[in-house]
Amino acid sequence: MTTTAELLKGAAELFPDEVVTQAHVRHLDLPKGAGRFALITLDNGLDHTKPTTFGPQSLANLNAAIDQVEREAADGSVVGVGITGKPFIFAVGADLKGVELLGRHEDALAIGKGGHDVFKRLSALAVPTFAYYNGAAMGGGVEVGLHCTYRTVSKALPAFSLPEVFLGLVPGWGGCALLPNLIGADRAVSVIIENSLNQNKQLKGEQVFELGIADALFEGADFLEQSLLWTASVLTGDTEVVRAEIDRGEAWDAAVARGKAIADGKVHGAAPAAYRALEIIAAAKNGDLGQGFDAEDQALADLIMGGELRSGIYAFNLVQKRAKRPAGAPDKSLARPVTKVGVVGAGLMASQLALLFARRLEVPVVLTDIDQARIDKGVAYVHGEIDKLLLKGRVNQDKANRLKGLVSGHLDKAAAFGDADFVIEAVFEEMGVKQQVFAEVEAVVPEHAVLATNTSSLSVTEMASKLKHPERVVGFHFFNPVAILPLLEIVRAEQTDDASLATAFAVAKSLKKTAVLVKDAPAFVVNRILTRFMGEIQNVIDEGTPVAVAEKAVEPLGLPMSPLVLLELVGPAIGLHVSETLHGAFPDRFTVSPNLKAVVEAGKRGFYVYDSGKPELDPEVAALLKQGDAVLTEQQVRDRVLDAVAQEIGLMLDEDVVAEAQDIDLCLITGAGWPFHLGGITPYLDREGVSERVTGKKFLAPGVASVPA
Repeated sequence: MTTTAELLKGAAELFPDEVVTQAHVRHLDLPKGAGRFALITLDNGLDHTKPTTFGPQSLANLNAAIDQVEREAADGSVVGVGITGKPFIFAVGADLKGVELLGRHEDALAIGKGGHDVFKRLSALAVPTFAYYNGAAMGGGVEVGLHCTYRTVSKALPAFSLPEVFLGLVPGWGGCALLPNLIGADRAVSVIIENSLNQNKQLKGEQVFELGIADALFEGADFLEQSLLWTASVLTGDTEVVRAEIDRGEAWDAAVARGKAIADGKVHGAAPAAYRALEIIAAAKNGDLGQGFDAEDQALADLIMGGELRSGIYAFNLVQKRAKRPAGAPDKSLARPVTKVGVVGAGLMASQLALLFARRLEVPVVLTDIDQARIDKGVAYVHGEIDKLLLKGRVNQDKANRLKGLVSGHLDKAAAFGDADFVIEAVFEEMGVKQQVFAEVEAVVPEHAVLATNTSSLSVTEMASKLKHPERVVGFHFFNPVAILPLLEIVRAEQTDDASLATAFAVAKSLKKTAVLVKDAPAFVVNRILTRFMGEIQNVIDEGTPVAVAEKAVEPLGLPMSPLVLLELVGPAIGLHVSETLHGAFPDRFTVSPNLKAVVEAGKRGFYVYDSGKPELDPEVAALLKQGDAVLTEQQVRDRVLDAVAQEIGLMLDEDVVAEAQDIDLCLITGAGWPFHLGGITPYLDREGVSERVTGKKFLAPGVASVPA
């Protein structure tokens, strides 16, 4: 039989570039004469910006440390064993870089078994074991602590989660089996399923304690000292740890059913991880941990060899790595400093931008508009939002006063923008209006000032064409709501120079946005793909397919909302305007729906009413719809929609709208909320065979978002 050490040695050979975590053992005498104690510290030798992870060699190091303390526990030379992390970090789980390299089911199985075999030794020692969650703990970092007898947590702990389902995995080193047996199935479902599918929501130290995951909560400043004092009192019998009785009756089944409803609502059965996790939680009701661990191993191996996980890791890498190094961005040394920002317009979008610039850049921001009343309303909106931040405790009174002082308005553009370094327009989406605004701004700003447009679909090159200095115009397209969606499409027009572009990227970074360089092509990336996607849904409705069938057809994509609910959010008039713009550019592929036009002309805000709390087709909209008699099935609708999207992405890549397919996925994830488990869109189209059917080839190379060939 293969030993744990042999298993991990084999796995380590598959992963030569692992950042190795050491497991240092030191001994100390506990207070209150409680006895000699062994403390294992997990540390990769790097600072907190490189969190501690578990790859095969790291697990082997922990295994060796447990060999030592196991001997000491057996011969009575220690009364207990603790495990903690380096400053600010406990451990953040498995090293996903290694998981990407796995190409065989048996290797994936070895990763699951290896982690279990090491971690479960902590619960088998002859003495009590203690986990001290001193800092960030995720995935396997949380799980190693669950195998211990007791746990303490720091009040200063910023992030604690089991994020595996978010990525397309299950908590596979004990989480699914141990957590419900510790805190009950319902709370475990919240941590494993609900938080994970809610954009990987993190818990703070106090919440970890309140949920019952930790037995004691201490201040961050002297956390380890207090934890050891508490440990001594537990070992001497002065402190008794009492945990709530676990309800193994109907409440357990109800919790699993609630988890399934959450998963159905988020991924609509399109990604298997949540459902596999729920199967293990359901089976854990009998308390048989060995059976639970075996089920985790199997689920982990199956999911590692599946496309969803590879898409999840791919999406994670896009957002964590590619987003920080935008493809095609000029050298950042060319960027000019921005000490004052101008915003043309004082409507809702302009006001949101003013608030963002003031908060992130902390420089003066001045709004202009066509009359003083509009300006006053825009400035009042910003001040009101700052007051809300103050009420929520997000800023203190001093900061709130400073931020309000930075935002002002002025009717006279010369007075407003005479010393501005960066001016962005957010006025009506009409070419003539925008050209006129830029001509007025160019006449009064300094020569070095960058002129940015927040247009969602118009040509930036045409907008700049009548200026003396078109080279300083850039597209700077935000997504609504501005404060929440991370994407910023930065558009290089035909004459935009490197210094202006570099300044735009530097500003985007200061705004904490994910900037993607896009070519000046109609509707850029997100709106072009969404309009093609929505246009095809609209086409099948116009031709005769019932609205409900068209909507349900794309449910397996697991999108954050259905197409017509999205249309309502965007606004039917804006949707119509963008489809008209794209129809003008590409009349053979983009249609203008007569039914959508009728909805807009009737002044309707969308297709649905919500009288029952659920979306139902508005009878007034139903009366407006003129449909043909071509009724498609859900499968036929889905094929048509996906074929259209694949065709559009292929054409966009041919036109060099972005550098690579990866940028399209990054845009959809950060600008339209497309799911991580799809990896955006191109891995899904590749996996479902749509890319090859439509374009003759896959969008991504083997192994990029799939199992290595």
